[in-house]
Amino acid sequence: MASSLNRVTLIGNLGKDPEVRIIPGSETKVASFTIATTETRRNKATGEREDKPEWHRIVVFNERLVDLIEKYVRKGSKLYIEGQLQTRSWTDKAGNERYVTEVVLGKFKGDIMMLDSKKDGTPLSPSNSQSQEKGTQTTNDDYDEVPF
Repeated sequence: MASSLNRVTLIGNLGKDPEVRIIPGSETKVASFTIATTETRRNKATGEREDKPEWHRIVVFNERLVDLIEKYVRKGSKLYIEGQLQTRSWTDKAGNERYVTEVVLGKFKGDIMMLDSKKDGTPLSPSNSQSQEKGTQTTNDDYDEVPF
């Protein structure tokens, strides 16, 4: 039996505010942003610890999550992201073939949890990522209860 799994889980911080746009002709909102994950290594020559950031491109097609991102996510926000890797290609103006690999949260797949804390140390999480049923999302009523 042949099976496969394409799942990416990241925890990182946004490098700049997310971009939300509408796909022309469809009225579908899409959010895109980059997050940095950081690995700490010890420099063999100096013995000091060094942070090595890795940047990941994220694209969100789930409109409920796009609304959450648009309202609450900003540069520096710490997020838990669960999505799938996808590579797309295009030809640039100079005729060169270009490729990009992104973590994609589709219309009905993927999850985001905000990990920034309130002053009392509890996580801010308008997403229902803690739900036992993966792939379900919050309703718009849930956004009104975000504590900030």
